[in-house]
Amino acid sequence: MAATADDLALALELADIADAITMKRYRASDLLIETKPDLTPVTESDKAVELALRERIAAVSPGDAVIGEEFGSSVDGHSRSWIIDPIDGTKSYVRGVPTWSTLIGLQVDGEITTGVVSMPALGRRWWASAGTGAFANARQVHVSAVPVLAQSQLAWSGIEDWDEIGRLDAIIALGRACWRTRGLGDAWQYMLVAEGAAEIALDPVVSIWDLAALKVIVEEAGGRFTDLAGVDTIAGGSGIASNGLVHDAALAHVGTSAPAHRQLP
Repeated sequence: MAATADDLALALELADIADAITMKRYRASDLLIETKPDLTPVTESDKAVELALRERIAAVSPGDAVIGEEFGSSVDGHSRSWIIDPIDGTKSYVRGVPTWSTLIGLQVDGEITTGVVSMPALGRRWWASAGTGAFANARQVHVSAVPVLAQSQLAWSGIEDWDEIGRLDAIIALGRACWRTRGLGDAWQYMLVAEGAAEIALDPVVSIWDLAALKVIVEEAGGRFTDLAGVDTIAGGSGIASNGLVHDAALAHVGTSAPAHRQLP
């Protein structure tokens, strides 16, 4: 399913709206922060962004569904769904670490056709449409040609989630097999794979809004994106991106025969 120029234009417009909201309150001393039932933070900016994007989508393309981290799904069973993470990396946003982003993906008939990752605190934005390539700040990007783990750079998010699922040994084994590891986390690590700066990025516990935008960008850059069971999906509860050449070798260390944590809608 090919993406349309109008879809990408709307996704980029939505990213502009999000950036204006998030940057206005970034590092504000009176930022309102709540704790969700899963003990993760949510800020006034998370909610304001998602509401603003829902409002714009409803005005421009009212038949489209919206699936967002903060307010769920607006329409069930529709062929077109915008999948939004208003702030990916809310913990970083709250602490003043500039690597948070807004993730905007469009799924059409089950395929992710458009993705935008906007990281305004760093002045970076990545986007892709199916069949047209991947771009970073208007420059086309490609994954690396590194052929083996021993020459690969691994980007990962830290020990907490791996420890939670009892697989810390697996990620450590993968890291030892690689040339170099860096704990970066969130969407940025996947964009570094798309740019060819890293060969592998992965998370053992994620939701569909964490992955939708990332998948199409990595794939349009020439990479491969699956869950840890090696399935081509954003709904497996985990995610791994690579340049494609080292994907199977990475999965040999951290792969699972079933979703790593939970099956997501």
